[in-house]
Amino acid sequence: MTTAKICGLSTIQALDASVAGGASHLGFVFYPPSPRHLAFEHARALAARVPSHVARVGVFVDPDDDLVARAVTAARLTIIQLHKTSPQRVAQLRAATGLETWAALPVKTRGDLESARSLAGAADRILYDAKTPEGALPGGMGVRFDWALLDGFRHPTAWALSGGLDVSNVAEAARRTGAALVDASSGLETAPGVKNVDKIAAFLQAVAAS
Repeated sequence: MTTAKICGLSTIQALDASVAGGASHLGFVFYPPSPRHLAFEHARALAARVPSHVARVGVFVDPDDDLVARAVTAARLTIIQLHKTSPQRVAQLRAATGLETWAALPVKTRGDLESARSLAGAADRILYDAKTPEGALPGGMGVRFDWALLDGFRHPTAWALSGGLDVSNVAEAARRTGAALVDASSGLETAPGVKNVDKIAAFLQAVAAS
């Protein structure tokens, strides 16, 4: 069975649609350059609506300790997801927070997957994401990578699939890769940072049927 994380939530309507549709994880972004960035008070209000059986994931880009600590408190985070963060720093934040910790691994070539081994002891889960162009945001860009790169790869720890997923391709992605958890953001939007409740519902239905 495949489960889904809906990432970059910023409205009550999108959050409620995600919960109603059966999302297992909800993602809140704490990174000011992103159009999905949340202020702490906004995150607190959204998180208060999340039922206890749904995980609250804070998404960060090489953050400092204070940002993570404040976000964990505001959004009552149960998981932290780290982008552009070294394995040593991932392990450090995992120890400091005591929370389940995910590390994003940007993928464009088979060789990029080799970095997964260095993350295995530091993170609880690796999030395979598409490598974005230099200078672009590290995620939420609607870019996907060739799923065939994962063929025969021995994953060193639990993992999830991200990068350009939407209602048109998520069933194929889950079937092709065997992903137990898929993660979508920009593929569920009408504009950067603007989630569409119908797209969320359709995506989650596709995941449930995969």
